[in-house]
Formats: sequence, C-alpha cells, structure tokens
Amino acid sequence: MNKLMELYRDRIVGAISGLDRIRFRGTLRWLASERGMGTFMNQARILLKDFSGWVNGLTAQVRDSCESRAKDLGIEVWYLMSNGVDKEKLARQIAADKRITEGSICLLSVVEPCIAPMVKGNKASKKLELVMAPRKCVFVYHYFNDPVFGFGHVRIQSWAPFNIFICLNGRHWLERQLQKQGIDYVKDGNCFVRIEDIAAAQVLLHEQLKTDWAKLLNGLALGSCPALSQILRPLEPEYYWSADETEWATDIMFKSVEALEELFPSFVHHAMRVCDSSSVMKYLGRRNLAGAAPDEVISDYRRRYEGIRVKHSVNYNSVKMYNKSGSLLRIETTINNTRDFKVFRSPNDDEGKPASWQKMRKGVSDLHRRCEVSQQCNDRYGDALAAAQVEEKLKEVVSSACNKVVKEGKRYRGLNPWQQDDYQMLMFLSKGENAINGFRNHDLRKWLYRESEQSGKDQQKKYSGRTTRRIKMLRAHGLIRKVPRANRYVLTEKGQKFSCSLMTASALDIKALTEMAA
Repeated sequence: MNKLMELYRDRIVGAISGLDRIRFRGTLRWLASERGMGTFMNQARILLKDFSGWVNGLTAQVRDSCESRAKDLGIEVWYLMSNGVDKEKLARQIAADKRITEGSICLLSVVEPCIAPMVKGNKASKKLELVMAPRKCVFVYHYFNDPVFGFGHVRIQSWAPFNIFICLNGRHWLERQLQKQGIDYVKDGNCFVRIEDIAAAQVLLHEQLKTDWAKLLNGLALGSCPALSQILRPLEPEYYWSADETEWATDIMFKSVEALEELFPSFVHHAMRVCDSSSVMKYLGRRNLAGAAPDEVISDYRRRYEGIRVKHSVNYNSVKMYNKSGSLLRIETTINNTRDFKVFRSPNDDEGKPASWQKMRKGVSDLHRRCEVSQQCNDRYGDALAAAQVEEKLKEVVSSACNKVVKEGKRYRGLNPWQQDDYQMLMFLSKGENAINGFRNHDLRKWLYRESEQSGKDQQKKYSGRTTRRIKMLRAHGLIRKVPRANRYVLTEKGQKFSCSLMTASALDIKALTEMAA
C-alpha cells in the first residue's frame, strides 16, 4: 500500500487497516458428526429410541434459558414468521425506537435450515440409525450494542449440535476504543471519514488482535444463554471457536470527495482491465500450478448505494475495492476458505515436532496469521493500482525502453508495444502474474507460445531459447529483475509503470484520447 500512499500523498490524509466484519463459529466437535454424536450418546447412556425425547428436552432448556435471560435484561422477545426478515435492520430499528445506545437490544427467534442429527429407520437393516441431515430448527438471535465491542449479535442453534455463531465488527469495536481514549472522529456506517489521531487509531486496531478470543466468545455465548454450560452434564464438552468469515479492510482517507472522484474511474478501469484470473490468485496468495485444475475466478463490477464496487473472487475468497462515504477508498480482503493459505506452526500443535508451513485452519489460534495474510493481499492490490497511475507523460514513461540499449557490451533492441509479440509480452507483465512469486521462463513461454505445450522436446527447447532472449532484453531495459537464488523474475517499478500505462492507453479509443489531449 506504500506505493499508492506515496504516489498521492498530497491528496491523502492517512489510512487505517484492521478487522471489519468477522463471523465466529462455536462448535461442540464431539457432537458435530455422526460418529461423534454416537460415541457421546454411548457415554451418556442414551438409546437411539430415546434420542428424540432427549434432544427435545435439551432444546426446551436452551430456549427457556435464552428467554429467561432476555427477561432479566429487560429486552423484547420477537418471534419472526419468516427467516427472510432483515434481522439487523429490525434490531437497529428497535434500538432507535427505544433509544438504546448501549447494552442488549432484543431477542429474535426464527425457524431456519440447518444440518443436524436425527434418528431414522434403515429399511435394509431394519434398525434405527443416527444420521446428520438437512432439517429446520429454531435459531435464537441476541442483538446488542456492547460497551466494548459495539453492535453485534449471538446466534444460537437450539437443536443439537447447538452451534453458536457470533458476529462482531472491528470498526464498531474501534469506535468504542476511540471514545474511551477521547479521540475525536467522524463515522459513517462502518467507515471512519475522519480520525483526529490516525496513528493512535491504528495502534488500537492492532490491539484487537491481542484478544483472548476463546474467553471473549465464551463470555458472549453464556451471556446470551447461561444453560449452554449445563445442558450436557455430567459430560462437559468445550466449544471450539473458529472464524467462519473474516473481512480485513484498508481505508484510505482522501482530503476531499473531489480528490477521490478524480482518480477512482481510472482505478476501476485498471481493476477490470488487468486483474485477470491469474492476477487475482496472486493477490490472494495462490499459485496457479501447471497441470492443476483451473480455479474459477470471478470479477464483478457493481454500482451500490454507497459507491462503485469491484470485486475479484476465487475459491470463496475475495479482494475488492470500492469508494465509500464520498472520500474513502476501501480495499478489503475476505477469507472464507483458509486452506488456500499457510501458517508456520508445529504439525497438530505438537510442540515436540519442528515447526513448518502448514495449511491455515479456521480456528482462532491462526487468526493473527490470517489477518497478516489479508493485509498482504490488500497491499498487493494497492500496489497494482499505484502501478497504473503515472504522473509523467506517456512518452516520458515508455521512450527509454522503446529505444536501443547497450548493456555489458551487448546491444539490445527497443520494444515495439504495437508489434504483436511485444504487445503480448507487455500484457503478460501487466496482469499481475508476478505479484508474489514472480514468473519463470516457462510461464512467459507458455503465454507467448501456447502451441509449445503440445510440441516435442526439441521444439520446446527452441521456444525456451527465444523466451530467454526476451527475458534478457527486458532485464537490459530495467523492466524486470531476477529474484536472488531463484529462477524467477519480478517487475521493477519502471516495468510496472511501463506495462500498465501502455495497457491502459491501448484500451482507449481514439475519441477518448483526443478528448483527454484537449
């Protein structure tokens, strides 16, 4: 993000990065599978024929506990006839009507679909069996405006396996922190348009990551339904807390609406022009390995009520950019599927084994690394936007690489952007293929000579030699550099400006260029 901030430092007030919306899930893993539920029932000495009565009794305890807690808190209990009701909007309306600025707001109950255990007969074996299957049950929502965390809710599944979902928002949390510190701010929705002390706000956002998540989430869950700690006695399985979905946002605050509006159309154009499948995968920390099944990457442009949003998603993870509250540019990474990323830890948390790069888990123990990866995604996306924005004239940016150059006694020709092969090569460079790991000879060869993949070894060697000469030419012009101790190459700052500016210019029609020149 530093490149974007530096490029427009005269138009930007500052920026903050931190958690936005985060959705936690509490799971009693002993009850979360057919096998686990079966062993639990054996331990509790509950027969399959008694399953329905046993679970109905637990459900009644959960609902009674929630409603009793609501009565103690002095809040309304609403039973919704449809799960299509916007519950957050309803809760905010109740808070506004009753002038609730802090504390519990309401308790909502509604029937919703879920995956839950049930006992049914097996016609083949003529025996009862326990299965996990889609069904419906009552979910209880407790909405609150917490004095520490701000607006959020706890969602409790009243039927086994009694999953819990807790939604918090880092920006609402930050608002409470700023109030406590006496730092002035202007907030619009979940965005801060102005903060008196931006550096202090960033420190507070980092403080959020030091939270004892299990302690916090257990406290919120039991505060909504005290019976959760008792219904399974004498056995007392503990909840395993994971982050089902996290949003990590970088908010860049511009000095005025006009300052952002002048730049944002070109940001959108660049995002839709050069952010192709491979680029998005690179921004999200993924490598498109040769021979692997291609990932479906979706780029989506929408005009929303708060501004224009461009979103790129792959494998349930996404990075998006949009303008909010007039003068705010937000870049946001959402992670739903953590298995695409790595964390450095001991296998199975066995400290006796040496640490290595393992697949990231959804558990809160890996949340800090998850936030770190999200920030890296935002940074790469911001740097890509910065590469497309060049203050110099197009001629000043491209002229040196379009002329002959001599390096170490060897003469290299200049690039011709409008010649087909050179144009294809510049398109390859502009698409973000080297956002993390750079590119190899094979990657560029595959792009320039698609037929080489189907040719024999001798022909592939020929194409590889051609690609090597092109790489040497790009290095001689200072557009790429070699990664130390690796057969990979990455774009230099000059190369980013050169390729992105030409790709942007090539997408404009003559009429648009004439109007811009005028």
